[in-house]
Amino acid sequence: MRKLVLGALVASGLAVAAAVAQQHCGEVFAQRMTPTGHVGVGDQLIVVPGPMAEKGQLLTIVDPKMRAMSVYQIDQATGKIALRSVRNIRWDLQMLYLDNEGPLPQEIRALLEQR
Repeated sequence: MRKLVLGALVASGLAVAAAVAQQHCGEVFAQRMTPTGHVGVGDQLIVVPGPMAEKGQLLTIVDPKMRAMSVYQIDQATGKIALRSVRNIRWDLQMLYLDNEGPLPQEIRALLEQR
């Protein structure tokens, strides 16, 4: 499950980057304003479709305003939609590292500070 969520986060980030690049093609990004006055894509939901081997499709929805994401499974045969996971990613985004192999960031910093 953890790999699924991490995979969904990576896919979401790539999709956002692609969507922003495509949306702003030919215009200066800094001049694009949302209705709320913020530069960028605003508070819109980000929807990322993804294949799921033989079972159907996964649909990841990210709410940047609430910093939450949800993952839905769409059954290919029946078309039924099932909620598979929901997570508030606010605290996830504040982590410095998780499941990294050594050397860890603080170990590298300590080595560099010894110079």
